[in-house]
Amino acid sequence: MNALGNFFTKEWYFSAPMTLMALAAFTLVIWRWLLNNNSRTNMDAFLPDLQTNLKQKGTKAAVALCKEEDGLIPNVMYVAGLEAAEQGVAAMRRSMASAVELQIIPKLNFLLAPILATAKIATMVGLLGTVISMINTFNAIAETKGGNPSNVTAQAGAIGLALFATAFGLMTAIPLVFCHVMFKAWIANFEVKMKSSAQQLIVLMQNVRKGPIKGDEDAEEEPEIVKKKKVAK
Repeated sequence: MNALGNFFTKEWYFSAPMTLMALAAFTLVIWRWLLNNNSRTNMDAFLPDLQTNLKQKGTKAAVALCKEEDGLIPNVMYVAGLEAAEQGVAAMRRSMASAVELQIIPKLNFLLAPILATAKIATMVGLLGTVISMINTFNAIAETKGGNPSNVTAQAGAIGLALFATAFGLMTAIPLVFCHVMFKAWIANFEVKMKSSAQQLIVLMQNVRKGPIKGDEDAEEEPEIVKKKKVAK
């Protein structure tokens, strides 16, 4: 504990900025975690309400319901899809894909770059602090050449003190890198959820309108004349 106290007092020009860096980084992590929680929506509970609004009140009421939600899927992606519903399935898919790429993905990646940058900088600053402290320590040892050997031995504590900078940098960087990886994994899972939710919205619109909606080429039946030609072949 004395060595740690000496690091914060004697090496304050490194310990102070590194402490501020660590506090700022973990503030960013908490902020990103809160944003992730606000981005979620219980789709199992939301979709029945959306279906009821579509059947009873129409598309405009469904859009209003989606805008009341905080989650990114209903508030951004579903709103974009429903507003393009009158133009058909292809337009819905294009609109939702555009909303995901231009609005949702940037929001999901918000703060991830500063978190990773802080982790890398904290490691490098810690190494820099150790190198500078070691240089000063070895200079002090060189000055004791031909003097009392105990003076050289006394510098061992200074070497240990120098290593605190690297340790502090790693203690800051390791949790940040872990959080960054977990956030990226959460984004990947969220992207899969968005694709599934987009398909659910299209199926929901088809069920509400009792059949394929305009532009759903995949769901349209082949004309009778085409079927006869295939049979003839």
